[in-house]
Formats: sequence, structure tokens, C-alpha cells
Amino acid sequence: MDKMPPGLIDVIAPFLGPSWVVYGTNYRKAIFLFISNAGGEQINRVALDFWDAHKDREEIELKDLEAAISKAVLNNPRCGFWKSQIFHEKLVDVIVPFLPLRPSHVRQCARSELALQGCRQEEVIESVLASISFFPEEDRVFSSTGCKTVASRINFFL
Repeated sequence: MDKMPPGLIDVIAPFLGPSWVVYGTNYRKAIFLFISNAGGEQINRVALDFWDAHKDREEIELKDLEAAISKAVLNNPRCGFWKSQIFHEKLVDVIVPFLPLRPSHVRQCARSELALQGCRQEEVIESVLASISFFPEEDRVFSSTGCKTVASRINFFL
């Protein structure tokens, strides 16, 4: 959604609205997922604030993030949701934030990817982890890229 031109998303508003039937098709059971990086900085800031307060990222609740994410999405003229009918008519049911991953989560991704390849080499997992960037740099608390680059890095270290 952060790459979509503002206003374009409004073409699907009839499918989300109260009528449910558009052009003879019932969309009542349809699920629409809108994925966006907008609000990512706010999510990372909250996650770091929790870490600074010695709280687990699992303690972060939607209420801790919702206002900041909504503001980041709705007040950004470069985001596809800017001045969107979908938000103004409250057609979005829930915002699901993707929290940054800790090294243990990235380790699980690497372990799963290795298992798919029929391997189990702990030294490869540690090499992959060491090659991934984390933030803040000095503490290596959260992965900058999540698990996106794990598979290609494993192939490099095998």
C-alpha cells in the first residue's frame, strides 16, 4: 500500500461496503489484506521503547501501536491510504502490525530453511545470524530485514 498512488485503493470500496453484492457477486465472506511498510518506523520505535523498559516484544499490544500506525498511514501523502474512502468510512476492521524479529526468531527461520534442505548445521545458522544486520547496531536487538534474506544466506554458507 505504501507504493500505491493515493486514491487508487478506493476502487475496491464497493466490495468492502455494506452492500456486499457487487455486479451480482456476493463478497460478504471475502477477506482483503492490505500490506504496507507505512508505520514501520513507529512499530520499531515502540519495540525499542519496550526493550529499553526491559519488556518483551510479546508484551506489545495493538493498543500500543494502533494510533501511531494509523497516523503514519493516514497523514502520509505518498501512501495509498492517504485520504482514502476505505479508512474514512471505517471499512478496515483491524490493523495487524508486523513486529521486528529478534535473533531467536531469525535463528528459527534459519533452522526451518535448513530442515527443508535436509541439513542441520548449527555453524551455518550462526554464520547466517552473524551476517544479518540488526538494530540498534551496538546491541543487535532486532533484525533489519526479518527473515527475508535467510534462505539466500544459507545457500551462501553451505
